[in-house]
Amino acid sequence: MAADELMTVPQLLAELGGVSRRTFYRWREVGSGPASLKLPNGEIRVWRSEFTAWLRSREEEVV
Repeated sequence: MAADELMTVPQLLAELGGVSRRTFYRWREVGSGPASLKLPNGEIRVWRSEFTAWLRSREEEVV
């Protein structure tokens, strides 16, 4: 199994294909975005595995 990686906000936004930075931070505020962590320097990171799980959970809601 490959090692998990920490993704930056710009990486997440690129993979989401056009979601704005503001929207991502709003999702974080209301608790509907992927689980994330805040580094001591204030930057946000998301484990790729958490991002993938979050995307899959969105898929299941759209029927």
